[in-house]
Amino acid sequence: MKKISFFLSIIFICSAISIFVSADQPKAKIIDVIKIDNYIINPVIAKIISNSIQKAEEKKSICVVLQLDTPGGLLESTRNIVKDILNSKTPVVVYISPSGSRAGSAGVFITYASHIAAMAPSTNIGAAHPVGIGFTPKLPKKEGMESKEREEKPTDIMSDKIINDTVAWIKSIAESRNRNIKWAEDAVRKSVSITEVEALKKKVIEIIAVDLEDLVKKLNGRRVKTIYETITLDTKDASLNFIVPSRQERILNSIAHPFVAYILLMLGIMGLIFEFTSPGIGFPGIAGLICLLVAFFAFQLFPVNYLGIVLIILAFVLFIAEALTPTFGLLILGGLASLIFGSLLLMKTPHPFFHVSLTYILPVVLATAGISVFLIGNAIKTHRKKVMTGKEGLLNCEATTITKLNPEGKVFCHGEIWNASSLDNKKIDKKQKVKVVEIKGLKLIVSKAQTYGLRQNVGGR
Repeated sequence: MKKISFFLSIIFICSAISIFVSADQPKAKIIDVIKIDNYIINPVIAKIISNSIQKAEEKKSICVVLQLDTPGGLLESTRNIVKDILNSKTPVVVYISPSGSRAGSAGVFITYASHIAAMAPSTNIGAAHPVGIGFTPKLPKKEGMESKEREEKPTDIMSDKIINDTVAWIKSIAESRNRNIKWAEDAVRKSVSITEVEALKKKVIEIIAVDLEDLVKKLNGRRVKTIYETITLDTKDASLNFIVPSRQERILNSIAHPFVAYILLMLGIMGLIFEFTSPGIGFPGIAGLICLLVAFFAFQLFPVNYLGIVLIILAFVLFIAEALTPTFGLLILGGLASLIFGSLLLMKTPHPFFHVSLTYILPVVLATAGISVFLIGNAIKTHRKKVMTGKEGLLNCEATTITKLNPEGKVFCHGEIWNASSLDNKKIDKKQKVKVVEIKGLKLIVSKAQTYGLRQNVGGR
């Protein structure tokens, strides 16, 4: 009994010491860093940021640094990111870097939503007009209004609604973060853009930092107000934890690019054409179908103009028509024009980063058109060829009787000796030319050859 009590006492003392030592040790100070390096803001990027903020809250990180370089992106994705930042328990620092980076369009809203905004030297921020974040306002046609007058009117009721809503949104963000409201409105209405020095003077940002190390030093001691509490940042001797997106997130983000989606669409159509023109292989058809499904998934992330897709499909219809009814290349030229215009009109927004460059379109179009016409033309030629093998290849062929047909006997056809029977049970002498008119099992039905309408028997396959 005494031994048991002794061992229990030792266990209790060891446990108490370990608890005391662990309580005495300071918790590791971690700053999570997410890199958005020249990416379009899309649902995948929004999900990556949301997951990273959630993980930082669970780990109780000091703050999350969003290292930002973006030309802009989609409005819905931007709204989701802004919501996550505004409602985050962990302070979020947006750092526009490295030098040469920009926070354009959607990047302005994300920067304004941050608890602390910072920029590296030689960076810029601005140009937040709604057309740059997934909107394409259209001017309605009014009776009695000439087209020139419509062009002179920069806005209409719908575009005014969009702009006013976006202005109200960024003003509310600016008020909650105590940032320059006037400049925020100008960034939306007038698409103004400023450098990091001007941004600091205008109270758009709070810090100019050369690099992440410099940023961490300048963050130390700053007071940050979240929706839950006011926090004083203690970043001294903090370690940086670079968050790497999962493999699935990286793959989805690679797909969520206009050029990648366009290439997948072309490959998908080509795969199906290859399968239909060379049936029985299977792989091109399956690969093409997968490419098409992935392409249409990617197109859901962008403002797609369905007229562009219709023109692309029309191009392939014209290629098929050219193969069926040769028009000396006229339909091919029409298909090329349709494919080029369809590719250019694919994205329904004037913003350049949503469009596929003509530099990429032309080689893709020429390669696609050439391969498609070759495959379709080859398939049609093959189907039009007369069958030369098997039973079908024997019909209407010339044969030679090697025995007398009375009415049955032997004939020589396609390098082989066949049992034969004469049509209508007529007698045919030996070494006579006959024509195969029917095949019954392994017997040829022949008639006496005429001087025309025969396929010559070359004596072999």
